[in-house]
Amino acid sequence: MKKTFKLLLTLVLVVALFAGCGSNAPKTPSETPSQSANPSENPSEKKFLVGLSQGTMNHPFRVAMVEENVAYAKEHYPNMEIIVTDANNDSSKQVTDVEDLIAKGIDALIISPLTAEALTDVVEKAMEKGIPVITLDRNVNTDVTSFVGAENKPMGVASAKLLAEMLDGKGKIIEIQGTAGASATIDRHDGFVEELANHPDLEIVAEQYCDYLRENAMTYMEDMLQRFGPGEIQAVYAHNDEMALGALEAMRAAGRDDEGIILIGMDGSEVAFEAIKEGAMTFTVVYPYCAPEGVQVAYKILTGEKVDTRIQLDTAIVNKDNIDEWLGKGL
Repeated sequence: MKKTFKLLLTLVLVVALFAGCGSNAPKTPSETPSQSANPSENPSEKKFLVGLSQGTMNHPFRVAMVEENVAYAKEHYPNMEIIVTDANNDSSKQVTDVEDLIAKGIDALIISPLTAEALTDVVEKAMEKGIPVITLDRNVNTDVTSFVGAENKPMGVASAKLLAEMLDGKGKIIEIQGTAGASATIDRHDGFVEELANHPDLEIVAEQYCDYLRENAMTYMEDMLQRFGPGEIQAVYAHNDEMALGALEAMRAAGRDDEGIILIGMDGSEVAFEAIKEGAMTFTVVYPYCAPEGVQVAYKILTGEKVDTRIQLDTAIVNKDNIDEWLGKGL
């Protein structure tokens, strides 16, 4: 009996002990602070580190892409810090830039790759580490979280169609291409050539890569003006406005800017708009510079919003008929 009494007494003491500990139990839901009170649980209050890797900053389109995205983030996303790198037109440097950004622990990578093939592996590396990747304007040869840009191939097709109308389907063309291996270069060329196949009397008689640089295009055009005499060139198709303007400078220097050569550019720079207004350039195809769309997409991804894997921006042809609507809106 004594043993039984002691056992019962022990059980009573144990129950009393646990009951006394009840004052330290978790609070009821009404007493528990809401999750939103904790900044680490609120997407709008989290701190995000974003890397923005630019292939080159050597012309207005690239500068505008970076500056507009950074400015928008500064105004609208105070919890986002952006680290900008400039590869200086060097693919190997851009690979190193991205590797450094990954090492810094970025939460997202925004990249406008100089060339597709060279940047594919390092972009794959970022994706494998769980870092969302947003490509702007140019793409790589692997899946990314989202591509933001216009479709370059239809721009080439549209340019060839309009050119065919202006030349009644007959003429000789010099093509000034961008950077070899860049997705924009490939697509702008392929679209143009694809449409030319429908116009057998339109012929590309010379072409060269000029890296989207005005000075390179000017030098190349100087050579072409020596190779082809007056009346032997009907059009110049340049993959961006900077190169079209370089060709124009060469034509002016040679005194051959009055031959009626059709001069085509792309991107939509203000200087190109002015040249169209004065009749020195024929038309350009506006390509949006992916800002602020690039940083907007990055922020949506970081805060848990779903985005499309391909976000297409609109393009437009600007010529003498609508130039007054575009003056003052260029890069």
